[in-house]
Amino acid sequence: MTTSCKLSMLLALLALAGAAHGQIYKCQPPGGSVEFTDINRGSYCKLMDLPGMTVPAPPRRVAPSPRNAQPAPLATPGSFPRVDSAEQRARDDDRRGILEEELKNELQKLSELRREFNNGEPERRGDERNYAKYQERVAAMRDSISRSEKNVDALKREIANIR
Repeated sequence: MTTSCKLSMLLALLALAGAAHGQIYKCQPPGGSVEFTDINRGSYCKLMDLPGMTVPAPPRRVAPSPRNAQPAPLATPGSFPRVDSAEQRARDDDRRGILEEELKNELQKLSELRREFNNGEPERRGDERNYAKYQERVAAMRDSISRSEKNVDALKREIANIR
């Protein structure tokens, strides 16, 4: 490709990108190469006038006034489907059962991890002749135990939030 072809392709790309990013500058420092950027870097940069490019003004932000600081609750449309209380109670019971089953499985997994962890001194395996490998496995076990404890806490919170 020729230099003029490359330059025209670059300008076309910059024009497309400029619509999303703002103004484009052509910078040519003394003794340097031409650079196209969206940052004005001084007196050797000129704002380019790209035809067909319009830069939208940024949206105005209006500070909320104290009297309408909290939005009004949204009304439910009349055509919105309703669930009767018996159906909702059945759904909540199903959800509680699923969460309790997950909690039981997670507690079982946590107890197994803690047993294998052996208070920070798990048994070394035959493939862990290198102490660094052993330390990596111990660190991974700590992470797994921590993650499992967080899962147990999250499941307990979810069960408590069910009506």
